Amino acid sequence: MNYMKTGMLLAALTALFGVVGYFIGGATGLVIALLVAGGMNLFSYWNADKLALAAYNAQQVDERTAPELVGMVRELAVRAGLPMPRVYIIDNPQPNAFATGRNPENAAVAATTGLIRMLSREELAGVMAHELAHIKNHDTLTMTVTATIAGAISTIAQFGFFFGGSHRENSGGFGVIGTILMVILAPIAAMIIQMAVSRSREYVADRQGAEICGNPLWLSAALAKIAQGVDHIPNEEAETHPATAHMFIVNPLSGRSMDNLFSTHPATENRIAALDQLARSMGATPAREASFIGGARRTAGPWGGAGRPRGPWGRGPWG
Repeated sequence: MNYMKTGMLLAALTALFGVVGYFIGGATGLVIALLVAGGMNLFSYWNADKLALAAYNAQQVDERTAPELVGMVRELAVRAGLPMPRVYIIDNPQPNAFATGRNPENAAVAATTGLIRMLSREELAGVMAHELAHIKNHDTLTMTVTATIAGAISTIAQFGFFFGGSHRENSGGFGVIGTILMVILAPIAAMIIQMAVSRSREYVADRQGAEICGNPLWLSAALAKIAQGVDHIPNEEAETHPATAHMFIVNPLSGRSMDNLFSTHPATENRIAALDQLARSMGATPAREASFIGGARRTAGPWGGAGRPRGPWGRGPWG
């Protein structure tokens, strides 16, 4: 059902782009708009991961510079049936993470230093598993396409305001009013559709990420900490590049994201509730598990036993 919803939203976004192009230049405008969209998507397909990582000055790490983080991602990738993605660390105090790449063979995951320092090993595994779920579902490509088309709609709508639609001369004042409404409403509609696509994919990635790491409560505990961190620690790079907000596991622009039309992510409390319900269905209860997640009583699992220290998981400038 979520895949069908995502497909319908992408179709709606493409149709909106065509309508804007037709409004500006008739059939010719429609063709030009679609050609421009195709060119932008082709460029994004090959370069979106590089652009996103460069925007945050992400540094690639390996087993030598961040052995525990890379080892964790490698084991999770095996559990998810994915090729090993490139691993990056972003020197930023806000706890957050994202995945990018056009396909699983050319994917990357990035975590901030704030995330690595704040979370326990189990919680960090939950976050990385969530990002791998996005890669497995090709969400990174889907969100690149939606962001590109939504941005193009805003640009072409502004273009239409200055150069006018093909029917303005024959429509009198209504043509002018219609152009103004298009400039205002088309980008808003595109933003709503883009955000709806993003929200629909987050719930799926939460569930599949929980299955990959083996414990939904690791991810739910991580989400609670990340939301609290985002609420108190600004991310200047994200403020400079707000179009990338949908990539992160929690909206880096605000820690109070509402589950409505204008949010890039579902409300964190709704995501936590869904994960807690999943945990109960798997035989774990949040009250029992909360006592050891990130706390003194640490049980053994795929990523270490009770004696393992908290992060940072690596050496060098990120440690």
